[in-house]
Amino acid sequence: MTTESAIEIDTSLHPLDDPVRSSLRGEHSRFAEWVGRIGRYEPEVARFVGHPPELDEQDWEDLASILGPGGSTGLRGSGHVLPPGWTVLAEFGSVQMDGSALEVAHDPEFEVLGAADVPEILDLIARTDPGPYAPRTIEMGTYLGLRVDGKLVAMAGERLHPPGWTEISAVCTDAEFRGRGIASRLVRAVGAGIRARGEIPFLHAVAHNVTAISLYETLGFTLRKRGRLTLVQAPD
Repeated sequence: MTTESAIEIDTSLHPLDDPVRSSLRGEHSRFAEWVGRIGRYEPEVARFVGHPPELDEQDWEDLASILGPGGSTGLRGSGHVLPPGWTVLAEFGSVQMDGSALEVAHDPEFEVLGAADVPEILDLIARTDPGPYAPRTIEMGTYLGLRVDGKLVAMAGERLHPPGWTEISAVCTDAEFRGRGIASRLVRAVGAGIRARGEIPFLHAVAHNVTAISLYETLGFTLRKRGRLTLVQAPD
């Protein structure tokens, strides 16, 4: 695998237009694995793979190398021309939202989660399904949680970290405690930590999750970009 210094950098792209590779070249370089222009996180940290907007023949070979036989990943965009042996598994819409206008607020009721909390975090993720979360995702940034009678019932935290920006992710609340404004408070609290560093919050959501998107809009997030994700599988 190559090192960061060998990676071709397209300076014409906004960091949020290539958020995975922007993060891996910067704040998250310690998690980075590169093959040519393809970068990914260590799998125990996150399953994200970054790539150029258009993949050439060498990119597809490098992507197959980094995924391994039968490996799968999500690619930004649609209409990718797949080489023989590759398979499209699914395609869906997504939105990227800018939190420049997010009203942030620290909240003393939330605690900072750490490595010792990972078993409880993974259990909450399994119950609420906010999106992918790996055993070492906790290392990507600050995660805040709410406990009730000692049980972790809600959380949110920081994920991708392009220069000047930090993604808010893993926003989830146990079913029994929904409808109490906990998710909104968590987003504001995580955002407060991001803003304190002089950075801007942003987030992603699947396009059909209109409930979550509406919530984020009420908090001050605005639509930055609509996109498509294509889930592909490498040859066996």
